[in-house]
Amino acid sequence: MSVRARIETKLTEALSPTRIEVLDESHLHAGHAGARPEGETHFRVRVVSAAFSGVGRVERHRRINALLADELAGPVHALAIDARSPEEPGRP
Repeated sequence: MSVRARIETKLTEALSPTRIEVLDESHLHAGHAGARPEGETHFRVRVVSAAFSGVGRVERHRRINALLADELAGPVHALAIDARSPEEPGRP
């Protein structure tokens, strides 16, 4: 299973999102620290979940980082997070 697929599966199972987007942005970081030629090192996740209602931004990031601890300890070098509750405006 690809790193992107593992990230999406873990977040979906834990957060039951109404919307999720996992983007592999590794190609934008070629030659940077942590980049590997095969990619799957730099990701952006956009998640909308009721699990984030009443939860601050820092705690949302902590929860996602904890869910993806294995990936962050291994193949993932960078993770950009946009986590919102369904009632919040804006992207994702």
